Amino acid sequence: MRLVGTLLTGLLVVAGCGGDPSPVSSAPAHAGPERSTLVLDAAEADTAIFAMGCFWCAETAFEGLPGIATVTSGFNGGTLPNPTYDQVTAGGTGHYESVQVIYAPAQIDYAALVRIFWHNVDPFDAGGQFCDRGDSYRAAIFPLTSEQRRLAEASLATVSQNPDLDGRIATVILPAGAFYPAEEYHQDFWLKNPERYYSYRTGCRRDERLDALWGADARVAGDAL
Repeated sequence: MRLVGTLLTGLLVVAGCGGDPSPVSSAPAHAGPERSTLVLDAAEADTAIFAMGCFWCAETAFEGLPGIATVTSGFNGGTLPNPTYDQVTAGGTGHYESVQVIYAPAQIDYAALVRIFWHNVDPFDAGGQFCDRGDSYRAAIFPLTSEQRRLAEASLATVSQNPDLDGRIATVILPAGAFYPAEEYHQDFWLKNPERYYSYRTGCRRDERLDALWGADARVAGDAL
């Protein structure tokens, strides 16, 4: 069941990530980063895949950063070809809500992307992320190369040994399967429907939890974990 808590302003209770896409509050007209506009040739580009709970919010963790060309919401790690959002969130397909990040490694390296990943997830949550519950909302890193796996595993070891973090790390590193883009209305959702996005993110208390976990590094890449 995908529900979020009542907003502190008392607006209403809203559906979770992927619910009714219609606007539900009088939020600011723009509540996220600017969309990435970098154009890359295939020889200049690389790909990364991360699952971070709601892909609306995972998109905004990367969009607009130097070196990022595109961020696509979709599904990874499952067995059903071309799944729909409803099929994935109903369970049984094995897919995670994910984002595919196309980036220029000459401008932003994979290690920096992994830092962004960690600072935008709750690594202790084995049942989802924030207010979104269920296997499809769990956090995971999907390396696409042996070097990406090496860097991902090194980052996991660093997080596991962080004395400021108290708990058992639930986030996993998994083999990347086929990535399937989600329905078009999910793409760049914070731009298409900022009122809905803002209400969901605030009501889900995502940023509140990230601030408690990561402090000044919450939601940003930082220089180190």
